Amino acid sequence: MKKIQYNLLILILLGFVISSCEKDLDQLPIDPDSFTQKDVFANAQEAKGALAKVYASLALTGQEGPAGDPDISDIDEGFSQFSRMLFNLNELTTDHAVIAWGDPGLQDLHGMYWAAGNDFTDAMYYRLAQTVSFANSFIENAQELNEDPEVEYYIAEARFIRAYAYYNLLDLYGNVPLVTQVTTELPQQANRQEIFDFVENELLDIQNKLKDSGANEYGRVDKVAAWALLSRLYLNAESFVGTPMYDKCVNYSEKVMTSTYQIDMNDVNGNGTAYDELFLADNNTNGAQSEFIFALNFDGIHSQTYGGTTFLVHASIGGSMQPNNYGVNGGWWGLRTTKNLVNKFVVDINTLNASLGGTLSDWGLVGDATPNGWGSTDDIEMYETSNDVFEIYAQLFSGELKFRYDENWGQNYGDDNADGTLDAGGANIVIPADGTYHIIMNLNTMTYTITPYSADKRGMFYTQGQNLEIQDLTQFTDGYAITKFKNIDSNGNAGSDSSGNFVDTDLPLIRLAEIYLNYAEAILRGGGGDLNTAANKINELRERAYGNTSGNITTADLTLDFILDERSKELYWEGLRRTDLIRYGYFTTATYLWPFKGNDPNGIAVDSYRRLFPLPPNVLSINPNLQQNPGY
Repeated sequence: MKKIQYNLLILILLGFVISSCEKDLDQLPIDPDSFTQKDVFANAQEAKGALAKVYASLALTGQEGPAGDPDISDIDEGFSQFSRMLFNLNELTTDHAVIAWGDPGLQDLHGMYWAAGNDFTDAMYYRLAQTVSFANSFIENAQELNEDPEVEYYIAEARFIRAYAYYNLLDLYGNVPLVTQVTTELPQQANRQEIFDFVENELLDIQNKLKDSGANEYGRVDKVAAWALLSRLYLNAESFVGTPMYDKCVNYSEKVMTSTYQIDMNDVNGNGTAYDELFLADNNTNGAQSEFIFALNFDGIHSQTYGGTTFLVHASIGGSMQPNNYGVNGGWWGLRTTKNLVNKFVVDINTLNASLGGTLSDWGLVGDATPNGWGSTDDIEMYETSNDVFEIYAQLFSGELKFRYDENWGQNYGDDNADGTLDAGGANIVIPADGTYHIIMNLNTMTYTITPYSADKRGMFYTQGQNLEIQDLTQFTDGYAITKFKNIDSNGNAGSDSSGNFVDTDLPLIRLAEIYLNYAEAILRGGGGDLNTAANKINELRERAYGNTSGNITTADLTLDFILDERSKELYWEGLRRTDLIRYGYFTTATYLWPFKGNDPNGIAVDSYRRLFPLPPNVLSINPNLQQNPGY
């Protein structure tokens, strides 16, 4: 994988041989994939190659690339990649995403009617089990080299990956076997509290065994990753095990926020925000990497997979979209979003105009750039905000307009020289593009300004030919497309795979912005901390999103629902939404609905047992120590 400095793929291929392992995984796992070549652990450098495979278990699916020699037999390599499954289970089941494809069991996820034996819920369980298997094998073998201090870091990193895998098993499946050593014994089922305690204790133990903040190679974790995962774990503690731990969430969030990681404000492509740079093909070098605490690294040539960001980019393209604009050779006509996410970014013109504080006047806007056109007898009336100064926020179209008094052409202003100066009866004023604008006319100075309103640029939607309302989930044109992930760099160049098949863009699993939002939410839930700091941190995110301070908030704006909406806007399609909705009590209830929740066009409540996914039937048939989750 291109960005881990130690040529990951070569070390994996040379390091050891992996055996196919479905039967082992059925037992989560009782006979972890063995490192059959002992010289893999002959020294620290060789062990580093084995560590690469532990990391790669979350990014790749086999030994040959996208397909052909899978790590898990009898499961499609493409759809079983970890982050693709994380998207399917934590985003596709929510208001954030729908999909057009008809693979058996796939539509069940958004409709929330999946059954035990669903291919996708099974695949995620096996993939996480495999990661635990690789980590256990690595830890046991690497301990033989414990005289080398560098190997101690490797072991701590493998323990982090294992803890991360168990965090996801805890979140997605609840009560699962807890296996931390290579064994041939059928494991017992641990309860959710025991899994929670294991993840917590592992992270607490390794926090000072990992390298210091920013001291590790890009693509490998340091102690801040342990703090960040603890922040996430403690935020969800009440949801997971019924015990509020918001004070601990605040504590570990503060540790992360005072580390060397920082929010990327580097607007390399000059489009008014650095947010999009986080999801471009050069996000390992364009500044985004300063925000990535734990990321999956992808390379279109050396680490090919049909999951990861290759999935997110290709599957999001269809309809009238041009694939080359996103650095790939074609679209898969799959992923879109619901109106619930889109509407979180809608600008409320009435609220903006109310904030002006003026009185409605007889001066207004007329023209084909306005909704009413040139023949209107009903202009968009402006507010007088001070003596002879008039303002309005308006939704305008590409076209022309003039200022007119009392819907009468007897007194109107244009601009003959397009220099911002008002001319009586002057030339029409050109509006170059559709959008929301802030218009000011100053009759004291005989000048005007028409400024695009800098709305939240995190909302990246493709709307041409797309319907906001979803009538048919299988039609790509129903639902707006998402353009968040691209295989182009900050200069507009396509990724390294000249065929356009595979994507270079790295995928953050934990980034600093999430920790800011964890901190604010934990404060509101009674965890202590400083509300002013929370507001300042969220304003940091919103200043990046808006390109200026126009979207800034105060502590009075901080409510739990505000934070949830902010998480949606900042973190959509990053694998967190289901967990957030469960924590808020919105995932299965009628309190919050979205299109086709519960397989109903308008959305309905579903049974609460849907907060957990079923264990694979194969696992239950092989291991009599395990019981299925309730409801399945």
